[in-house]
Amino acid sequence: MDESNRFVTGLDVGTENVRAVIATVSKNGEVAIVGYNEGKSSGMRKGIPANLTGPAEAIDRMLGDAERMGGYDVRSAYVSINGSTVISTHTEGMIAVGSVEHEIDGVDLDRVEDVAVSGRIPANRDVLDVIPLEYALDGQGGIKDPLGMAGARLEIRANVISALTPNCENLKRATMTADVKAERLVPSVVAAAKAVLTERQKENGVAVIDMGGATTSVAVYEEGDLQYIGVVPAGSNNITNDLAIVLAIEPELAEEIKTRFVTGNFHSDKSIAIKVGKNNEHAFERKEVEEVVEARLEEIFSEIRKKLKAAKYDQRLPEGIILTGGGAKMRDIEIFAKKALEASVKIGIPAGAGGVSESVKKPEFAAAVGLALMAAESSEYTSTLSKPSKKPKKSSSAKPFGFIKKIFSKF
Repeated sequence: MDESNRFVTGLDVGTENVRAVIATVSKNGEVAIVGYNEGKSSGMRKGIPANLTGPAEAIDRMLGDAERMGGYDVRSAYVSINGSTVISTHTEGMIAVGSVEHEIDGVDLDRVEDVAVSGRIPANRDVLDVIPLEYALDGQGGIKDPLGMAGARLEIRANVISALTPNCENLKRATMTADVKAERLVPSVVAAAKAVLTERQKENGVAVIDMGGATTSVAVYEEGDLQYIGVVPAGSNNITNDLAIVLAIEPELAEEIKTRFVTGNFHSDKSIAIKVGKNNEHAFERKEVEEVVEARLEEIFSEIRKKLKAAKYDQRLPEGIILTGGGAKMRDIEIFAKKALEASVKIGIPAGAGGVSESVKKPEFAAAVGLALMAAESSEYTSTLSKPSKKPKKSSSAKPFGFIKKIFSKF
């Protein structure tokens, strides 16, 4: 392996599973996956740490095989965050930068972002990202990047992604307990979008739905930028639990039914017996099973559609819907989603990396791959050792959130 390559890690910490992707980044920016693994999670509740021991043990246990495969001792990672407390807020800000001949620089951009955040995001929330949607110079709008332009007054319209501070801190503490530093927290659906969307899709208008075990997240992109993010506190585990309750069986058998027999293309007129368990001990009518699953899916996708309507993007997405996450493994789930959302729907497969990526080209690995790709683009992530003796240091010149991060770090 080229010693000049640097290593990056994406760590998707979900309620049901933990998944990791270790990749190398060459000098020319090519990303190659060299290690991956997934394992059962614990100590998480609807995307939020319920305790520190459970997630830490799950991360430590799962990372072992991935580290041996990649030949890299993971000390830091880009980590996913989930839960209904992750929201997006549209804000505006304006600053005076000097005379009309003043050239806009990075300091000006940091200042105007800070103004857009200050007083608009509550003090009990951490800013995860600030996405500039549009700049205006001296009243002239529609500017995507004003760097180097001249003007006296700079305005911004931005989308601020934030999450409750206790949730962020507890997730960081959980990873640190497993001896992994969370370099950056990224909403899982945003990470998944990084791995499954093309620039054309993000420009024309597209939504990503990341269906996890306990939560379902939706992100909308248009004009190349993230316009909206929302989380529904229900996921594929709810289907399993519903089956277990209605059919009066153990969750393991309910999961087997969901995996082997459930399909999003319902045929309620058919009444075929389903047999599961050792020696076919349990038998159920398919119609009964489908009624349970369909009711829960209708609830989840009804909430998703409400969020799209609230964001004013319902039936306004030319590129349609991309489904990712473990819930997207359900057979024909895209058929149900298409009917429920009245839009084109397809399953999202992560792309953008080489190496052993064929093994992770599954919808459930989209967030982990996306996190690794985002880490690969960051100049902060500069470790080049296959077995580092110390944690990678942050570059003092790099600034993922600029002036805002510096201010929030003081608190």
